[in-house]
Amino acid sequence: QVQLVESGGGLVQAGGSLGLSCAASSRTFSSYTMAWFRQAPGKEREFVVGINRSGSSTYYADSVKGRFTISRDNAKNTVYLQMNRLKPEDTAVYCCAASRGYYSGSYYSRMDVDYWGQGTQVTVSS
Repeated sequence: QVQLVESGGGLVQAGGSLGLSCAASSRTFSSYTMAWFRQAPGKEREFVVGINRSGSSTYYADSVKGRFTISRDNAKNTVYLQMNRLKPEDTAVYCCAASRGYYSGSYYSRMDVDYWGQGTQVTVSS
């Protein structure tokens, strides 16, 4: 069982920046593909970005490409999401996810998630 705990959400003005963290309880964190998803009120959950085990490969949704950056520190069992130039439409609950699977390219967006975090609220005001 892997527990994922997100932190760093909050309220920010449009154009601002926010950083999220997701700490994993597992000592085998480096054996998981990690990703961030988000869900806005009244909308379906959507994929944001994924990163492979070593951190050498990433895949971004078009809506965040060039503004968001995912990274991971396997020594700290943590994955990060740096969000810049935030827009009101980025408002959502952001959840990190862990998968035992291997993915490349757009397959990240369809990953089989084994563990979910509880989510952290990000609100971007206009």
